[in-house]
Amino acid sequence: MGQLTRATTPATTPGTTPTSRPEPLWRELTGRVLRRHRHERGERLAETAERAGVSTQYLSEVERGRKDPSSEILAAVAGALDLTLLDLAAEVARDLRHLAPAPATRPAPVGPRSLPVAAPRPVEGPAAVVPRACAPLALVA
Repeated sequence: MGQLTRATTPATTPGTTPTSRPEPLWRELTGRVLRRHRHERGERLAETAERAGVSTQYLSEVERGRKDPSSEILAAVAGALDLTLLDLAAEVARDLRHLAPAPATRPAPVGPRSLPVAAPRPVEGPAAVVPRACAPLALVA
């Protein structure tokens, strides 16, 4: 199996030319958000870990972006911090949006959904005649 590489995004600093920097991993941003909420609550790792039902060591590794936790673990830790998974995911996405600049232009989508749909053409000739079996039925009162 080949080795995975991290995607890069152009990074610019005023007065410099663009450079490439690795795009942050989802687990790193998730860990930062969880740690930020824990600190805002003034809690220690052990307190949050106990309420979430995970070890202090594991929560520390999650917060540092070293572990890629399952959705069940994320839900437990988020719940221990009075967050929903939706809150957590939205905040991580917001942080990612701020870190990764939007591309100047987006390439046109490629695939069957990107093809223009032609307007239906009127049918001419023998196919235009609707067979009697397909004709609408009259309602009988």
